Amino acid sequence: MDAKREAEIKLRFEAVAATADERTRRRLAGAEAKAMGRGGVAAVVRATGLSPNTVRAGIAELDGTAEPVPEGRTRRRGGGRIRAVLKDDTLYDDLNRLIDPVTRGDPEGPLRWTSKSLRKLSAELRALGHEEASPSLISSLLYDLGYSLQANAKTLESSGHPDRDAQFQYIADRVTAFQEAGEPVVSVDAKKKELVGDFKNAGRELRPIGEPEPVRVYDFVLAAGRATPYGIYDITQNEGWVSVGADHDTAAFAVQSIRRWWEAMGRTAYPNATKLLITADGGGSNGSRVRLWKVELAKLAAELGLTISVSHLPPGTSRWNKIEHRLFSHISMNWRGKPLIDHETIVSLIGATTTTEGLRVRAELDRACYPKGIKISDAELNDRPLDRDDLHPQWNYTLRPQA
Repeated sequence: MDAKREAEIKLRFEAVAATADERTRRRLAGAEAKAMGRGGVAAVVRATGLSPNTVRAGIAELDGTAEPVPEGRTRRRGGGRIRAVLKDDTLYDDLNRLIDPVTRGDPEGPLRWTSKSLRKLSAELRALGHEEASPSLISSLLYDLGYSLQANAKTLESSGHPDRDAQFQYIADRVTAFQEAGEPVVSVDAKKKELVGDFKNAGRELRPIGEPEPVRVYDFVLAAGRATPYGIYDITQNEGWVSVGADHDTAAFAVQSIRRWWEAMGRTAYPNATKLLITADGGGSNGSRVRLWKVELAKLAAELGLTISVSHLPPGTSRWNKIEHRLFSHISMNWRGKPLIDHETIVSLIGATTTTEGLRVRAELDRACYPKGIKISDAELNDRPLDRDDLHPQWNYTLRPQA
């Protein structure tokens, strides 16, 4: 469709350009670009061979925003330097052919996607006869054509569950209902495990010139091992709790972290609470299929006298968990460039995390042992006071506070 419109623009422009002066051609090109809308300038440039600046000047004249042209002239005084692209009819076409995403990776194409540097594009264009195609000119032309250097963007998710949107809506409705009733709502997850020691940490911090902090060359695990931060983010209060574990990331550790949050922060913030809503990923130590997670939550419900409801995010959507961008991202920014030399340093850096929106974070070290491989039988799981919801009962369930 775009190729057809460009062909039509070319026919109309050529029919007028032979007998029109420069101002008329400029305004005609501007009118075509305005009529086409988004991408119109680039399309007119390809169809007419005019400079993008000329087309934009035509638009500005039509809009009445351009500097007036003196009577008897077709351009403002001092204008008119002829760019290489105007003297070279096929430069735009050949450049487009080299960088067209449709031909990326084509074994018959003159360039591969790994070779799209300005120098290589310049060399290829010169080999095609465009002697003035310098890297700086190529950079200008690419900008005119709407290209820029861009990194990969992590935007593609898995195919997704057919009821993904329904589950998100269900979670949103539950969160709203709990908040309106004054009941606590938290988002939980384990942050990435961190090596403890004088290792390189991503990011940079201000230091005297020539005095970077020395760290180890190789990331071999030391005696201090690894740290596992498990976070609880209070969505309503904009407060976070992080238990920094020194042992395995298990369901018992996850529930113990929730217990410590309630004792240190939750009980004070919600003295009249009767229920607690937990939103969590579908995997990891708090996964929807982890039996020990449900058994430990049942114990916690009985201890606290709270009805604990859980809603898991659908598969492949963990990046939408609120704790990721409301808490963990700020922790990572706060300790960037700082070696996590010991567990106490990690706790201190997490606890010092704040934001302009008022985020407060508390952190404590948990040196308890949490053995892996604990098996829960069907009978033991079925003996727990667990009620499953009608919508995706594997993702939505409630544990009643019964001994």
